[in-house]
Amino acid sequence: MTQEELETAAMTGTLSSIYARLKPDATAIYSVRGDRTFKELNDNINRLARLLRAQGLGPEDGIAIMCGNRAEYVEAFSAAMRIGMRITPVNWHLTSGEVSYIVGDCQAKAVIVDADYADAVADIVNSDDVWVKLCMNGSIAGCDDYHSSIMKFSEAEIEDPQHGTFMLYTSGTTGYPKGVWKKKPEPVAPQWAGTLFGYEPDTDVNLCCGPAYHAAPLLFDIRWPLASGVPIVFVEKWNTQQILQTLQDYQVTHAHMVPIMFQRLLTLPAQEREQYDLSSLRFLLHGAAPCPPEAKHEMIRWVGPIIWEYYAGSEGGSGVAISSPEWLLKPGSVGRSPVPEDMVIFDDDNNELGPNQTGGIYFRSPANRFSYFNDEEKTNNNYVGDFFTLGDIGHIDEDGYLFLTGRSSECIISGGVNIYPAEIDNRLSEHPAVADSCAVGVPSDQWGEDVKSVVQLKAGFSADEAMKADLDKFARDGLATYKCPKSFDFVSELPRLPSGKVQRKKVREPYWAGRDKSI
Repeated sequence: MTQEELETAAMTGTLSSIYARLKPDATAIYSVRGDRTFKELNDNINRLARLLRAQGLGPEDGIAIMCGNRAEYVEAFSAAMRIGMRITPVNWHLTSGEVSYIVGDCQAKAVIVDADYADAVADIVNSDDVWVKLCMNGSIAGCDDYHSSIMKFSEAEIEDPQHGTFMLYTSGTTGYPKGVWKKKPEPVAPQWAGTLFGYEPDTDVNLCCGPAYHAAPLLFDIRWPLASGVPIVFVEKWNTQQILQTLQDYQVTHAHMVPIMFQRLLTLPAQEREQYDLSSLRFLLHGAAPCPPEAKHEMIRWVGPIIWEYYAGSEGGSGVAISSPEWLLKPGSVGRSPVPEDMVIFDDDNNELGPNQTGGIYFRSPANRFSYFNDEEKTNNNYVGDFFTLGDIGHIDEDGYLFLTGRSSECIISGGVNIYPAEIDNRLSEHPAVADSCAVGVPSDQWGEDVKSVVQLKAGFSADEAMKADLDKFARDGLATYKCPKSFDFVSELPRLPSGKVQRKKVREPYWAGRDKSI
């Protein structure tokens, strides 16, 4: 295999065909729903690509895929990618109305769905706007069977492959979710960032334990390892003991997790955790949500300095990442940009701020500028000149390290002072009784908003007035007085997105119910 062959395959979305020739009988995907060798995977990709083309689909046509963590998901997006389509993975936690909105908004002409989610797709399978409707894992009225349909087509390589694009949808924390689209494809090169991931195709194994429709697992746990000839292990649903057993049994070397997964692992007593052999693990990546510092310290103590953190979004980023040794020197940072001038902090008037000054975080847009599909106004609102924002607030220190302090839409304004809830959450996460917490602004006749912390306690602790007093003292010992919660509420569990992010808007909403304004 020459470098030219690799580069050509990366540009045309056909890297899987390379490994189908190099190691056809090696397992590419391990899944309780069915394994695939590299040859089996590539054959089905070609079959499905031919089916889609036979129905008149091709470059920039939309396709929506609603599927769990299974081999067919990889086949579906890879086939669409191979013939130049615009691919939208759909969150299978959504309601039927939300699914219908996304499928309509992305202008999907094809849908590939898992029968497990039949209720959520009931409306779209009857739509005349969708030309191709395939279903796996059972049957849905109006859909053709996925496996019998693709087997009617040849597994021969596509003679004229064209690299497609992804269009993932934002989480929709404000208003309707929007598709993030980059018109030009972004090829995934094999052995991506060798100094960081360091894939070894003959020995490495990558775990995918998050929902595959989400941007991070899709990229870090599926596309990049498979593009480097590294097999992946799919986990359908999180179970702490099962995760540890899987890491041990499959000798996993690479994995991506979100902070809530760290916290769940750490709920196991150290003696129980250490019964599992995790010596094969040498690269553990995390992001998508702020990680409580104490949880990260404990993870590093447990698995070693193999943890990397990144900061980015579906819209992009500038390669911001931080290793364990760096993070121990700069606890709380999400890293530095490899090109410092491509990351800046702006104030509300779009003036660039200096070191340690808090404002909106912006990245210089690459040549392949993103847009929000069918929403020019939202796109323009996210840009300042050549820079765009993910909507986060933070500061860059004198050494170029970025620190997040909250979301602009989550900022609590009390008496005209901005308070960033992530700081409060991080402080309370260090309390021995706190399993999880979420600070929100609640109505105050005097100050506009007061800070309230909604707290999930660990087992064995009492949600009573004594605990509120203890949390209040603990907060005041570590935070400026104006940042401290004025009140505490207790819940059995905080709502989170599948990506691991706390749904702060959902926590906040009940306190503003019945009011004309929410600020």
